[in-house]
Amino acid sequence: MRTDRGQFERWPNLAAMFFDQVDRLGEYPFLWAKRGGTWRPLTWGDAAARVSALARGLIAAGVEPGDRVVLVSENRPAWAIADLAIMSIGAITVPAYVTNTVADHAHILKDSGAKGAIVSQRRLVERILAAAEGSPQLRFVAAMDPPPAAPSRRLRLVALDQLIETGRARHENVVEKSWSWPRSRPACVIYTSGTGGVPKGVVLSHGAILHNCRGAALALAELGIDREVFLSFLPLSHSYEHTAGQFFPIAIGAEIYYAESLDALASNMIEARPTIMTAVPRLYETLYARISRGVAKSGALRRFLFAKTLELGRKRFEVPKSLGVGARLLDAVLDRLVRDKVRARFGGRLKALVSGGAPLNPEIGMFFTALGLRILQGYGQTEAAPVISVNRPNAAKMHSVGPPLEATEVRIAGDGEILVRGESVMEGYWKNETATREAIRDGWLYTGDIGHFDADGHLVITDRKKDIIVNSGGDNLSPQRVEGLLTVEDEIAQAMVYGDRHPHLVALLVPDPDWLQAWARAHGKTGDAKALAADKDLAAALSAVVERVNAGLSPLEKIRHILVAAEPFTIENEMLTPTLKIRRHKVREVHGARLEALYA
Repeated sequence: MRTDRGQFERWPNLAAMFFDQVDRLGEYPFLWAKRGGTWRPLTWGDAAARVSALARGLIAAGVEPGDRVVLVSENRPAWAIADLAIMSIGAITVPAYVTNTVADHAHILKDSGAKGAIVSQRRLVERILAAAEGSPQLRFVAAMDPPPAAPSRRLRLVALDQLIETGRARHENVVEKSWSWPRSRPACVIYTSGTGGVPKGVVLSHGAILHNCRGAALALAELGIDREVFLSFLPLSHSYEHTAGQFFPIAIGAEIYYAESLDALASNMIEARPTIMTAVPRLYETLYARISRGVAKSGALRRFLFAKTLELGRKRFEVPKSLGVGARLLDAVLDRLVRDKVRARFGGRLKALVSGGAPLNPEIGMFFTALGLRILQGYGQTEAAPVISVNRPNAAKMHSVGPPLEATEVRIAGDGEILVRGESVMEGYWKNETATREAIRDGWLYTGDIGHFDADGHLVITDRKKDIIVNSGGDNLSPQRVEGLLTVEDEIAQAMVYGDRHPHLVALLVPDPDWLQAWARAHGKTGDAKALAADKDLAAALSAVVERVNAGLSPLEKIRHILVAAEPFTIENEMLTPTLKIRRHKVREVHGARLEALYA
């Protein structure tokens, strides 16, 4: 392990942590990006030189300690460099999603009172410039890529490289100064993705993120952490990737590869060969469906070997040492014939896949575990920087999110709500004392999630408090549990369960596109997605799938009627957050009237 407990206590802030690692790892590769079809590294020393120069350039641009600087970019080396430069001078990073609308950016710029913005692509710069009209405090926009023409005399538009060149001519000792910022100082204001309404700015201190990194390092120590490689593809503007995909790798001296895109992720995994990956359940669900479809199309022998691999892998996980001599020999053969091929699709040297951001269906987790890919589900939220608990490598449970991180207190309130206390808890919501008082009471963060501890001290999440459906009989039901069971079926890509204050549940279903295409051909159906969604035969086919799921549900959980969606839930139509969680209020805005009609 390349760090110890003492180091985490010695580092006063995230910038000092980075510069301290540079002293040890200066010539080693740090940040990797693909340019001209070739992966090219930036060493720790080269990155530090750019961080220091940009920090001095920001000082020249008028940024002072405590000022906010918005950062809008896809994942790339310049993201990390800008983030570290902002923090190294005592300023505060305000990450924002590249998918944000002009209105979203306008809210963040105005609410945060940002003095500057660092933005990547030209289209994103133009969006920020349009949003800046209501934010007179914004002084400059620095563009990573060639910027458009300046819109006004008030707002300075400059190339990021120009800021760096300006900084190279200055002489402030940024490295030495970085050690003066205390752990309690705000590091960033991360705006929640808004699953339930207007985003609020979560203020996280340097100590909160350091606490998270230390807890994660200790939790994963069983893996034998050394020269790790991460593949970053979740948005760095989300607290999960910001901590787990950027600062945690820095804390353990790891290399970070930046994926080209979600579409290129499969090839990037093979090229980067990561040792640790963090992802959200939606990715695992997609990979599960892709692998399952590939096996279904293969020959009888391959299908048999794959099924046997899953069977023996599951037995070995659920009841260790339960396999007899013959089964162990067969399992070893299947490890070479089947599991090695699956592992190769992930680069061939993964120590762990870490799942967070939303509940992972236990069957999906078991699927990958049985195929030889260790999957560790964790739990957290932005307000806790974000990790609260995670499964340990040698004691993982599919139904749980593991024990709390070290020095993180978790207790269950009388109504089942999960409460958290510790250094990782946010300072509060930016300029929103009312919301802060609601979320933090007597030092405890009220998470809004419902759960309990099992006999081994593992935290088990049952639902979001706000998402719980209370039917007309007063029974509490978990929509996420039912949705997870629906989306495991090959025919269903996405689902939202509905039924608050009603006598039974109904569901909005998005068919799997590959299955839908095959079904339409087989039944001679034509027309666009809207026409197919209204087809009674399609509804009947999906209703049969729902009945399969209903067979394993309690009477109260059974789905009585379904509605087929004409389009999937996406980030673009605002029905998904950038981390692929359903925005229930947005789905209800679009489909609520039709869902209500199912009860007529």
